[in-house]
Amino acid sequence: MDSPPLTTTAATEAQLIDNSEEFRTLRRSFRSFAFPVTIGFVLWYLFYVLLSCYAPGLMRTKVLGHVNVALVLGLLQFVTTFAIAAWYARYADRRIDPPAAAIREAHGAVVHAPRESAE
Repeated sequence: MDSPPLTTTAATEAQLIDNSEEFRTLRRSFRSFAFPVTIGFVLWYLFYVLLSCYAPGLMRTKVLGHVNVALVLGLLQFVTTFAIAAWYARYADRRIDPPAAAIREAHGAVVHAPRESAE
């Protein structure tokens, strides 16, 4: 669903929004969460891959029955993914959505939420 092309007035208004302090604060808030969490998760994933490559003996170590360290760490990758998604949803509800709604309301029809433009 592509957005309709912006008119000159709408483009100017969009530039004003983009240059506003509220929008810069909103972007800063998003980045302060997204970048560190992304870097942390990538490092955690690379740690798992490096252990798999360079410490196969450790990864083969049995934890319980036929369950080994590799399986536990692999399943923890999924747990971490869902935990980060839940954490972000909570963070967005408190720190990103309210300022975004305020910006949208202040600038009226120029800015549409993704869900609104799809309807």
